[in-house]
Amino acid sequence: MSSSGLVVGVDEAGRGPLAGPVVAAAVILGAGAPQGLADSKKLTARRRAWLEVGIKETCRWGLGVVEADEIDRINIFAATMKAMTLAVADLLDRDGGVVEMVLIDGNKTPAGRDPGWVWPARAIVGGDATEAAISAASILAKEHRDRIMRDAAQKWPQYGWERNAGYGTPEHLAALREHGPCVFHRRSFAPVAQALLL
Repeated sequence: MSSSGLVVGVDEAGRGPLAGPVVAAAVILGAGAPQGLADSKKLTARRRAWLEVGIKETCRWGLGVVEADEIDRINIFAATMKAMTLAVADLLDRDGGVVEMVLIDGNKTPAGRDPGWVWPARAIVGGDATEAAISAASILAKEHRDRIMRDAAQKWPQYGWERNAGYGTPEHLAALREHGPCVFHRRSFAPVAQALLL
């Protein structure tokens, strides 16, 4: 029995950083999707940027962004599940269609964990390396989030976000101790909470 339903790949970027949003992307591969899709972390910045353009030109895609203040309110796990839900909804808002399955990198899906999630889903550990649609989503999510952090670095240059993307590098931690956190920081994350006490 054949199915005409859509298969969507989903991945996120930014669960671990101390600042900025968590971003998820959802991708349905198009016939002309670029070759060489892989886990975004295994690609050079130049290759990722090139693939991002190709994915956006040849595939259906959507993005979901959950900001730092909401991460603090609902926790990073719930925020990640929400970002994934928003990404699939964004994709379907553009063109519609019936989803047969959403393939998600990791060991958990938003099914039963986010009230907006209404699609069949399967979690695949290491899926960003084995499923091309998830690889494509990982590239879009990382590229979009890195741009957000580079833009934020213009406003708050002391934290070095154009280099560390908000992760807790020695440079970022030192800046937190010296300058304290800004509104873009996740105050529920331990190093930020500790800096607030200094």
